[in-house]
Amino acid sequence: MDRPALERLLADVAAGTCSVQDAVGQLRRLPFADLGFARIDHHRHLRQGIPEAIYGPGKTPEQCASIVVELLKGSTGPILLTRAERAQVEAAVAAATGAGFDEHRATTTGQLSTVTWRPAPARPGRILVVTAGTADLPVAEECHATLTALGFSPSLLCDCGVAGVHRLLASLDEIHDADAIVVVAGMEGALASLVGGITSAPVVAVPTSVGYGASFEGLTALLAMLASCAAGIAVVGIDNGFGAACAVARMLP
Repeated sequence: MDRPALERLLADVAAGTCSVQDAVGQLRRLPFADLGFARIDHHRHLRQGIPEAIYGPGKTPEQCASIVVELLKGSTGPILLTRAERAQVEAAVAAATGAGFDEHRATTTGQLSTVTWRPAPARPGRILVVTAGTADLPVAEECHATLTALGFSPSLLCDCGVAGVHRLLASLDEIHDADAIVVVAGMEGALASLVGGITSAPVVAVPTSVGYGASFEGLTALLAMLASCAAGIAVVGIDNGFGAACAVARMLP
């Protein structure tokens, strides 16, 4: 349950259109619903402003479907199923169709998908997601899909790595107009420092596991971003496009 839903429920009780008993029944699902294999955190949106998301890896298709259905029943905000395999997506979509399903958007992340039900209402904020290379796109797409689910309309700027810095400089107007920027980069991760040095907007850097031998599956980019001389860059974990989107959502009004 998010804040608007709770406010509507209390207003309905005050107006007499919802009985106290019915309201208690709805509030009984707070702060979580126990499905046995998972405890669904319906209270998270009230605490954090961001609803609980479903992380696909390690869950069966049936578990993913059950969690989606429970979130649809117990909340009014967006629902995200992240890094889901095709069988998980199909099971969740089939179950949700008969339980208040509005729409879903799938963004391919390699062989995985980010699926959204009931995206949040539009909210302000010009967000730019910048990738160093085309190989970083799967992580950038996860970030883009999450931001979209949370109500933003992000723009994607691809293949602007430092090996051809003129490609980034050609988009300076977009960079200067952004309210927040997510930089997605593997290899040595230098793009985050470059972007952080030419904008006053908050920058969230996402190291990716893209790169040759000395990249150590993203560790080199992670350490480089953490050691950036461009002050104030926030850094999330390797390949964590979802986390970067949530960080931006917390920063912007």
